[in-house]
Amino acid sequence: MLLLCRLSSPPRLFSPLRHFSSSLSSCAAASSSSQFCWIRPPCRSRIRSFGTAAAAAADVGDKKGSDTFFAEETVSWTSLGVSDRLSRALANIGLDRPSIVQASCIPCILSGNDVVVAAETGSGKTHGYVVPLMDRLCTMPDNALNSTRDGEMNLPHRLSLVLCPNVMLCEQVVRMANGLCDETGEPLLRVAAVCGRQGWPVDEPDIIVSTPAALLNYLRAIDSERRRLSDILRGIKYVVFDEADMLLCGSFRNQVIRLINMFRFDEKLLSRTRKSVVDKPKDFCSDSLMDGELQDDKDLQSNLNLAEEEGAEDEEGAEDDTVLEKSTEERDVECTKRKDWRRVRKVYERSKQYIFVAATLPVNGKETAGGVLKRMFPEASWVSGHYLHHHNPRLVQKWVEVTVDTQVDVLIDSVKQGFRSKEFDSASGLSRTMVFANTVEAVEAVSKILATAGIECFRYHSDTSLEERSQNLVDFQQRGGILVCTDAAARGLDVTNVSHVIQAEFAMSAVDFLHRVGRTARAGQPGLVTSLYSDSNRDLVSAVRQAGTLDLPMEKAFSRKRSFRKKIKKRGFREVGDTLSVEDRVPA
Repeated sequence: MLLLCRLSSPPRLFSPLRHFSSSLSSCAAASSSSQFCWIRPPCRSRIRSFGTAAAAAADVGDKKGSDTFFAEETVSWTSLGVSDRLSRALANIGLDRPSIVQASCIPCILSGNDVVVAAETGSGKTHGYVVPLMDRLCTMPDNALNSTRDGEMNLPHRLSLVLCPNVMLCEQVVRMANGLCDETGEPLLRVAAVCGRQGWPVDEPDIIVSTPAALLNYLRAIDSERRRLSDILRGIKYVVFDEADMLLCGSFRNQVIRLINMFRFDEKLLSRTRKSVVDKPKDFCSDSLMDGELQDDKDLQSNLNLAEEEGAEDEEGAEDDTVLEKSTEERDVECTKRKDWRRVRKVYERSKQYIFVAATLPVNGKETAGGVLKRMFPEASWVSGHYLHHHNPRLVQKWVEVTVDTQVDVLIDSVKQGFRSKEFDSASGLSRTMVFANTVEAVEAVSKILATAGIECFRYHSDTSLEERSQNLVDFQQRGGILVCTDAAARGLDVTNVSHVIQAEFAMSAVDFLHRVGRTARAGQPGLVTSLYSDSNRDLVSAVRQAGTLDLPMEKAFSRKRSFRKKIKKRGFREVGDTLSVEDRVPA
């Protein structure tokens, strides 16, 4: 949290603005005279090193042609295997060439293998999986893959499922997919969101975008006797997990693991049915097979009941990963061994494709998201971006150490710096700045500080309504200005041409840092990041800066002060707050 009180007293959140009365007065006076001075960071050499790296990357891009984002000029959508119809739709929205990441992942996804796409923010991952999914669905009509000669009849409608951690990301994916239209302006496929207040659409969609909790809620409500549950699970052929590292951690973990178990169990049932049909084609309607299918439905319903027992937990909540993993293992033991997909994975025919997409995917440990994927999907193809877990060379970074006396002045001057700088403005002339803080209270306090200094801003955090958040994003996109937000805006949201990111409070982990700075310098554009930090998070800042200076990945900084975070989760912040030093009060 920002330093809003004297270091000798217990830390408090941003609400006690009286501590800044003198600072705000001086800022207001400076605003009236339009004289704002940048407080130089204590280490100039590192500033120069970042600037040199950015300039060098720009020079390389000029010589080789935007090679930090776009694929080579010889690579086209058609050369990647995308149909002409979809290629024209991409060109109509300005996507004439694929990015480097898209050129790498699209052929892998079109091959039908399970794929893990781990690439830096702003590299085009969403279109990287939406395009091949739409291509597969557009070029392959229902039931074309499995004909009647394989013994299958009346197959359900083919579906693609995209799982996202929150409603805003779901709606963004839907907008991007629906933006791909034919010559008449009609979307190529029916894409719908099942989350928030939106239930299952009346018309059968081609792509469903949902949160794990919303999908489980819907599956619980289905009347299994009408076989609709099995039809939906059977119809899902492609499953995408967007922000996979977040979905495989915290409160999402049990929900996602349970869904994967359900999908794989359905694959097992389908494989068993196909084998029965091939072995005994004349007995397709025999009593024994009918009894077997009835038992399969009971098994499927039993598997769904296990998911129901998990419950639809709050999507924004968080629990200790160790407790969640233990709970999952206990439920796996309760399942009969013949239902355990891990024991039959090599003996049944796969009928679904799984795609995992993330901007940060740690693999150092069995319980990390990357470790879980390597264990559960050992044969998946991995596609990694050039700057995964690295500093983006298109970023110019400024580091400023602040104290109680200087933080407000530096914050306001940093915001003004974005207005004065023309180097990072968008082509439309609008200036967009995102200011990050760690808590809702801090966001509200920063908003008041900026308002007192005469700076209008929009707010984005979990305590505002979904409608207000959506409207603020639209206004920020259309009008430009300042968006003050928590990390709820750091993941996945694609606001174009954000020229400046300011960390009013430094991120609580290196992963959060990467997602925050990834809001700018997207799609080949440059960007500016100003990070304010204090003595309390100097260790994390040093680790992040060292990785950037040496051009190393940030994996070693991912787990800074992990023991402290576990202590906070176990005992609670208030219980240990009085015994912790000031330096340890902001977990890294």
